[in-house]
Amino acid sequence: MARKKHKMMFLTVFSVLVICLTTYTMGKYWIQIYDKSKEKEKLTKELKQLRKKESTLRADASRMQDSEYIARYAREKYLYSKEGEFILRIP
Repeated sequence: MARKKHKMMFLTVFSVLVICLTTYTMGKYWIQIYDKSKEKEKLTKELKQLRKKESTLRADASRMQDSEYIARYAREKYLYSKEGEFILRIP
């Protein structure tokens, strides 16, 4: 009878340990999955912003091929003027 109690006690302790270990491992993995999903959301937003910035830069690069645009850009941005032209800066 004592032998049966020892076997039952061993089986109970072993089962509890297996359940605790499994629960701990699953919890650890769920936390990792949650962190990765948050990181994915953040990186997805960053990717959208970078793609938008890339399209803006590509458009600017294509406009820089036009000499008239470059001249106008230089006049507006750096206050260059044509001969006989006056620049009035209004704040």
